[in-house]
Amino acid sequence: MYAANHWGGSFEIQVEAEDENSPDLDLDRAALPRQQLDDAQQGWLLEPCGESKKTNNYIDLGCIVCKRKLFNWVLLSSLIACVVTAIPIFVVKMIPKHKELVLLPDEYTEALHKALKFFNAQKSGHLPRSNGIPWRGDCGVNNIQQLPDVKAGLVGGYYDSGKNIKFHFPMAFSMTLLSWSVIEYGHKYDAIGEHDHIRDIIKWGTDYLLRTFNSSASTIDKIYIQVGVAKKDSTTPDDGYCWQRPENINYPQPILSAPSAPDLSSEVASALASASIVFRDDTSYSKKLVEAAETAYQFATKSKEQTPYSFRNELIEPFYNSTGYWDEFIWGAAWLFYATGNYSYLSLATENKLLEKAEGFSNLSSDSSVFSWDNKLPGAELLLARLRIFLNPGYPYEEMLRIYHNATNRNMCSYLRQFNVFNWTRGGLIQLNHGGPRPLQYAAKAAFLASLYADYMNASNIPGWYCGPEYFDSDTLRKFAVSQVNYILGSNPMNMSYVVGHGHNYPRHVHHRGASIPNDGNSYSCTGGWKWRDRKSMNPNTITGAMVAGPDRSDQFFDIRNSENYTEPTLAGNAGLVAALISLTSSGGSSGSDGGIDRNTIFSSMRPFYSNSPPPPFIWKP
Repeated sequence: MYAANHWGGSFEIQVEAEDENSPDLDLDRAALPRQQLDDAQQGWLLEPCGESKKTNNYIDLGCIVCKRKLFNWVLLSSLIACVVTAIPIFVVKMIPKHKELVLLPDEYTEALHKALKFFNAQKSGHLPRSNGIPWRGDCGVNNIQQLPDVKAGLVGGYYDSGKNIKFHFPMAFSMTLLSWSVIEYGHKYDAIGEHDHIRDIIKWGTDYLLRTFNSSASTIDKIYIQVGVAKKDSTTPDDGYCWQRPENINYPQPILSAPSAPDLSSEVASALASASIVFRDDTSYSKKLVEAAETAYQFATKSKEQTPYSFRNELIEPFYNSTGYWDEFIWGAAWLFYATGNYSYLSLATENKLLEKAEGFSNLSSDSSVFSWDNKLPGAELLLARLRIFLNPGYPYEEMLRIYHNATNRNMCSYLRQFNVFNWTRGGLIQLNHGGPRPLQYAAKAAFLASLYADYMNASNIPGWYCGPEYFDSDTLRKFAVSQVNYILGSNPMNMSYVVGHGHNYPRHVHHRGASIPNDGNSYSCTGGWKWRDRKSMNPNTITGAMVAGPDRSDQFFDIRNSENYTEPTLAGNAGLVAALISLTSSGGSSGSDGGIDRNTIFSSMRPFYSNSPPPPFIWKP
């Protein structure tokens, strides 16, 4: 930009005038009289020409005379320099340009590969040959009654945990969470070679959820909510009393249905709607998912006065008791808006009364920020804040979207240790369930939300957010997410990886029927399996990738099969872990300025907010 000489001195080349009497002056020596030559010059000019041996040591290049050895050395050096320079250029030209740099997998990617295998181990139905779990086989096929409104019966889906029960409520939530992670980080799944696998996992779940109600109809009057039961203190064969591999079940597994299930139906709608975005490249399947999602959501919201699907049901309440359904209404409306582009769903999701019913205004307790299979509000708030961050639609949605955005900021503040909203263990695990059992599933989901929100801020060039008067950058959330995931993977006082198969020290006595009974060709009876349940030796089958329930509030963990509050894995827990891991891994690279997320895929069904052109101005006349 400015003229300057970076090497010092003037820009002008100074040449001193040569003295006319200088002996170095270039003169025509032949024209000089002999008497004017000094002795040295005479000796040079009158040198005998008979000494050819000394003359042959020099080469006359016209403008310069140099020694032959020096000339040969310079020539050889130049030749070698050309060859050395040409070889790298040739090698670079020969390398195919279409190959991209492959990043070595980090620890999060290694754990992610394993965590996804857990879903293969939980599959029910006719398992594909590519399932990859040698100790699992077809199950839940012959002993499930045929239902008049379900063509193939409720075959398929996933067992939730170490029990042989299919709980549809957490199953649907798990599929929604996995779909969300693919929508945001699909390029990472693709880069690490897991994109097809995660899609297969989601489709196995959504195919089953389509069977839980008449998904081809426009209206329905019931939905199936669970397959299998475990009665408290039961002394008769059921999924709690018996200890059998799912392949050997020979006791009744009742199928439960409900004429009203607003929370479950809304979650099923969320799962199908979010998956429709994942499978947008399969037009017919995506359309089928969207239509079924709208049917399920209509059933969920058809009546103003409803009761949660688990209300006073002793077969559900001890396991997956729903405390409300208004949060699922917002969650489902948000996903249906993104899946369909229908603004009536956005209007519903941003309805003031809906958030009031979900206690989004009045409930300022710490529990409101805990994202789980029961409380979808923190996830829904972040999902709707996304719309404001990237598209900022303005009126008439701005006021409610701003409330959701502020609520998200408040939720993130509650995760920071210095504010003491939640207790923390000495080892560094946040106690989102107030020191209760099974804490890891909550920590993993909080890590996902924090990491995802940090990516939203980075992608929109927002450096951070406020917690009251204090300002924090987005990296603060990343550090929180990393601390919780690292704790799960082994950075804890027990030096225990709580993901089976990851690291060297992990649980070997997982509370899981299929993993604890050998696949030796024997069919153990309901009570015959008790000997495997009560054995002190490690499981004969490794359920790779299962995240167990976790330690207690003192960071203590007991690897005991009968202690399910320590060693039992769950579907929703692993879904949260997968989402957190894919958000943190760097093995798949990132999308640069987008902060690692896919900004636009989720918006692909949306029409412009102001699609109608404004009316022409009135003709003005003086």
